[in-house]
Amino acid sequence: MPLRIPAFRAYWLARWTSTIAQLAMVVVIGWQVYDIARRTMPLNEAALRLGIIGVVQFAPLFLLVPLSGYAADHFDRRWVGRGTILLELGCAAALGWYAWHGTTTLTALYVVAALLGVARSFSGPAFQALAPNLVPREILPQAIALSSISWQSGSIIGPALGGYLYAIGPSLPYSVSAVLFGIAAVATFGIPAVARPLVDTSISFWRRTTEGIRYVRTNRLVLGAISLDLFAVLLGGATAMLPVYARDVLHAGPEGFGNLRAAPAVGATLTAIWFSFRPMKTNVGAKMLWAVALFGTATVVFGLSTSMALSLVALAVLGAADMFSVNIRQSLIQLHTPDDKRGRVGAVSSLFISASNELGEAESGFLAALIGPVTAVVAGGIGAIVVVALWAWKFPELRLAKSFDPPDLSPSTKPQEPAT
Repeated sequence: MPLRIPAFRAYWLARWTSTIAQLAMVVVIGWQVYDIARRTMPLNEAALRLGIIGVVQFAPLFLLVPLSGYAADHFDRRWVGRGTILLELGCAAALGWYAWHGTTTLTALYVVAALLGVARSFSGPAFQALAPNLVPREILPQAIALSSISWQSGSIIGPALGGYLYAIGPSLPYSVSAVLFGIAAVATFGIPAVARPLVDTSISFWRRTTEGIRYVRTNRLVLGAISLDLFAVLLGGATAMLPVYARDVLHAGPEGFGNLRAAPAVGATLTAIWFSFRPMKTNVGAKMLWAVALFGTATVVFGLSTSMALSLVALAVLGAADMFSVNIRQSLIQLHTPDDKRGRVGAVSSLFISASNELGEAESGFLAALIGPVTAVVAGGIGAIVVVALWAWKFPELRLAKSFDPPDLSPSTKPQEPAT
């Protein structure tokens, strides 16, 4: 098991604690934006302000993707991760200070959301590329599942913790997040140095920074897997409307919002635990397509629900389906990408994931302002199902993928064995 490897344990702890802290902050930022806007604006205009949060988080990832991938492949991935964690710690401290003094503004929340986007643009590629260096290749799918558990269990604890702590005091979730980021930073020092991929210095800087984009564009299996997630989640971004549903549809407070925000991660965590013990081996492409179709269906059910119990179940199913497809997608990407390109391909993957999440939030917010939140969520779920049908036709490589086994890699691109 990967957790028997000390370096992977330290990596797992850093991911887990930083995820809890990050998502506790994200939940509170979203709630504060909507709450501040709702005091002076009608529902549709306040929903539009939620959409802006998605834009300001996505913009740094879009602008920095060539540099973040280059940094993950050319510098010590541990130090890249440490730097991003320290930036997030500073963001938590700043918002905690504003909340303590009762001076939080929409501008401050947008600026910090943008800085969190900068941190994520560098941390995602660095940590994703680091994981395969810490475990033997044959147990990498299990390591990815366990890494997903750290993310998804953090996604359960973080939103709920943020909601409950905010109900006690607005500065408390940011203070706790700062402490957790500190623990994550310390944990990264338990990860030993690993062999870095060789860099061809004869290639120009511009070509090296854009090599990940070219690789994704020419590998149709990787391109299909990444773009499927992009468009399905972009359309089916129900989680962006959770503050609206919690306050104005289901009539719950911050605690109810925390429960709604955590529900998808409950289903996702249970799925990730299953994969950590029973890794998938057959018909992986078709199963991913069916999982995304279930994701869209659950989104429609949530959009139509006026019951808290049904909403929680629909969100849990949504999270389980998303985790199912994420595990397959990440395994395909990691195992089909040479180590010397993993950082840059990971940066492209992070960009697509952020586009689906943050731009999905923006799309949901803007669409909700035009046609109402319920109609926007239901239409998005239907759109995700349509995307599955189109991708099954457009990318037969994806539909016909039977296993995670990649083609043979040349000696110059074979992944490095973990450092001892």
